[in-house]
Amino acid sequence: MKGTVGELGEFGLIRELTSRLTTTPAVKLGPGDDAAVVAAPDRRVVASTDVLLEGSHFRRDWSTAYDVGRKAAAQNLADIAAMGAVPTALLLGLVVPADLPVTWPAELMDGIRDECQVAGAAVAGGDVVRGDTITVAITALGDLRNHEPVTRSGAQPGDVVAVTGWLGWSAAGHAVLSRGFRSPRAFVEAHRRPEPPYHAGPAAAGLGATAMTDVSDGLVADLGHIAEASGVRIDLRSGDIDIPSQMSDIGQAVGVDPLQWVLSGGEDHAIVATFPPDVKLPARWKVIGEVLNPSALPQVTVDGAPWLHAGWDHFGDDKGAE
Repeated sequence: MKGTVGELGEFGLIRELTSRLTTTPAVKLGPGDDAAVVAAPDRRVVASTDVLLEGSHFRRDWSTAYDVGRKAAAQNLADIAAMGAVPTALLLGLVVPADLPVTWPAELMDGIRDECQVAGAAVAGGDVVRGDTITVAITALGDLRNHEPVTRSGAQPGDVVAVTGWLGWSAAGHAVLSRGFRSPRAFVEAHRRPEPPYHAGPAAAGLGATAMTDVSDGLVADLGHIAEASGVRIDLRSGDIDIPSQMSDIGQAVGVDPLQWVLSGGEDHAIVATFPPDVKLPARWKVIGEVLNPSALPQVTVDGAPWLHAGWDHFGDDKGAE
């Protein structure tokens, strides 16, 4: 492909993007009509939406268009899984400058398509418009398959807190990139392309999870949402949380306690849930804390004490792109 988005035109760009897509049986009518048609056997649709803005959520000198596509899809599909649902479809809203090379949105679509395939979903439609700043808006849909959604409000005192997936890897990768480095590669890639454990969400629902969320803003911050919605306190045991030796090495090199990345770093999209204490959890789940009665302490504590490092807040202090 040669030329820019402006030279290709709106409908030429749409044809280019949709030609790269695959589908699934859940998408009964995909791109090309006024709206898509997606099967909803459960008669309920789980929906989530998110927006990525260049300069705030990604940088083109750090991530390829393909990386951005994988990340944009992952963070929305993870929300579906965290409700205990199975991802089915995704809608894309894309704003791009007219002078952007056509290869960029094409590779973005490849990334979105491939991440959807990992989750078992497909791109069902979307829209493209011209604008000054690249903006990627995603809406993801999912099916509960006749189960009740697992919300943030069901945690009970006595429940255990367990997590599956990576914690702190994206934040460590961000620290590496911020200092002009590109290695250790595993952490940089974790920041560019998170790998949510999609299948763990519906599986946790089947195991009897009482509350659940994905870790997008930081473990303590996201568990805070569960604690607030459930009216409980959650205490984490730092000694039960794995910190890879390479992450410790990065922390030593940049002067950061890696526990800060694990507890406050977001965008790994691990899944954290609360379970009744008698549930036998598979090996992929790591028990890292417990649910307690509310007290005068903060709603989430670490080793019984307040944790002072805040997670991500879109309207808080500027923390830089990605």
